[in-house]
Amino acid sequence: MMLPSMHENLVTTMDTTLAPSSRSEGFKAADLFVKCLEAEGVERIFGVPGEENLDLLEAIRASSIELVLTRHEQAAAFMAATFGRLTGKAGVVLATLGPGATNLITGVAYAQLGGMPLVAITGQKPIKKSKQGRFQIIDVVGTMRPITKMAEQIPSADKIPSLVREAFKRAEEERPGATHLELPEDIAREFTEAMPLRKIHSRRAAPDPDALMTAAERIATARRPLLLIAAGANRKRVSKSLTAFVEKTGIPFVSTQMGKGVVDENRAGYLGTAALTDGDYLHCAIEWADLIIAVGHDVTEKPPAIMGHGGSAAVIHINFTPAQIDDVYFPELEVVGDIARGFDALTRLLVPSPDWDFSYFLQVGEEHARHVLDRAQAENYPLLPQRIVADLRRAMPEDGILALDNGMYKLWIARNYPARRHNTVLLDNALASMGTGLPSAIAAKMVHPGRKVVSVCGDGGFMMNSQEMETAVRLGMDLVVVILRDDAYGMIRWKQESMGLPDYGLTFTNPDFVLYAQSYGARGHRVGNADELLPLLLGCLNAGGVHLIDVPVDYTENVRVLTEELQAKTCLLPRGDTGGSA
Repeated sequence: MMLPSMHENLVTTMDTTLAPSSRSEGFKAADLFVKCLEAEGVERIFGVPGEENLDLLEAIRASSIELVLTRHEQAAAFMAATFGRLTGKAGVVLATLGPGATNLITGVAYAQLGGMPLVAITGQKPIKKSKQGRFQIIDVVGTMRPITKMAEQIPSADKIPSLVREAFKRAEEERPGATHLELPEDIAREFTEAMPLRKIHSRRAAPDPDALMTAAERIATARRPLLLIAAGANRKRVSKSLTAFVEKTGIPFVSTQMGKGVVDENRAGYLGTAALTDGDYLHCAIEWADLIIAVGHDVTEKPPAIMGHGGSAAVIHINFTPAQIDDVYFPELEVVGDIARGFDALTRLLVPSPDWDFSYFLQVGEEHARHVLDRAQAENYPLLPQRIVADLRRAMPEDGILALDNGMYKLWIARNYPARRHNTVLLDNALASMGTGLPSAIAAKMVHPGRKVVSVCGDGGFMMNSQEMETAVRLGMDLVVVILRDDAYGMIRWKQESMGLPDYGLTFTNPDFVLYAQSYGARGHRVGNADELLPLLLGCLNAGGVHLIDVPVDYTENVRVLTEELQAKTCLLPRGDTGGSA
């Protein structure tokens, strides 16, 4: 998610083309609704229209807005949410009533928990008089309210401008999330003389100067300060400001899964990504820190560490919004406001302290780097996850985007793939829904058509929205889909094995993915040995078109590395010591 540029913070003027040809005739409500969307800057809508959306669909056809027709409403919501994540502008998704609306729910919750601005629009039967009884009717607005920031039915054409403006305002303001509007069929056909409202961009408030001064003093007097970079920081301006802070101070940093790439993870001071909640090498550093500077973190993302009561580290919360106190997160100081402006100020205020001791942190970083490179060149077939992640990193340019589904590989990529730029590893560690990888990649390619985009999916997650291969082919995209095939729900199977339970209920068979890709008009490939993957990735990325690569994966490394090896790891530096190694 990106912050608006300075010129976007100015009040926009209303385009005179929004005015109706005759004020006495006014607008048809569906046309007014679309004019309001245009006034919000909407350029595309993702979705699957239904009978109750036909007036709105006709208004979209006559407008400047592109309809991106998908094969499932859930996938459309994932696309719209990812669009919001990458641009900071609310993505828009459209569905009909009943089953169309309920199909949106997972994608709406994905946006809400992940802090991605999204506006969902659904149709409804006429609310004044209907001949269809209760056919397909459920309380969509009531269903949406617990998983959105706002959910409203539009009761009259005259209310459209204010409700649309409010929906976009609420979706985009901090903390971003999902909103929902229901447009009934009879309301869409009303006429009104109401006009679209001007969009006003409000500038995010700067943090309180006293809070910044206190934070600077705490950091300066700490002995072992450590940065924890999380999802709320994954924006362009924050990345620039935080990088400048790290360059001046040299304070080491770790990231959450959704904070990857905010600061280049190839630079000195990177200690790892919290793929696990505890027990990894970076947790040695977290335990040794006496001050944790938590940037953009909130408790919706799976905790990167257990910050227990009575621990040695104080926590400074720096975010757009106040901290939500939880059993595993209870900061002692809050710096609330625009994160980028906050770190610009901290960079000016702070002078590196001669009392800071980063020696143990750097040893932890070295040990982490050694560990993640283990078996990165392994020739095993099926391929080991370490080799797959290493080859993905070799194939992708610095600005290339990995869009991940949810599965075992997400942990391996979070730990082993150094992200070079913000929002180049798109994963979900809030709702953590399967089925997101391919739709997210499609949206990322729309936002960044000149960049390389690879969707990484497990065979389980891919099949949950695999129909969107047709969407990618129809749109003429250049896209690579990597399927890591283990014929099982691998992450749950790992947990099952780690608990000492018998292998049961988690394996399945798959289609021939090469033929499956070809049936959609894409190119299908299968890796036959470990040395084939990297050249195949490079070839597909450069060839253009939609490519699917079937990669057999051996997940036996899950237990060896993530269970046995990390459990046997010891943080060798005892509290109170200043030497030793991880």
